[in-house]
Amino acid sequence: MGSTGDKLKGKANEAMGKAKQGVGEATDNEQTKAEGNVQETKGKAQGVKGDAKDAVKKGVDKA
Repeated sequence: MGSTGDKLKGKANEAMGKAKQGVGEATDNEQTKAEGNVQETKGKAQGVKGDAKDAVKKGVDKA
């Protein structure tokens, strides 16, 4: 998957994770809050992966 795909999936996972956390807060469900936190963290990592791919590509393009 390319850097743009990683970034898009990361943003989607972050948004879904935040939504799950909100549902968990509203329903006082600790498991849903925890799952949301994990999904949000996964999304942030995917975004970082996309940024790293961009950086590598720019470095290769300059060489």
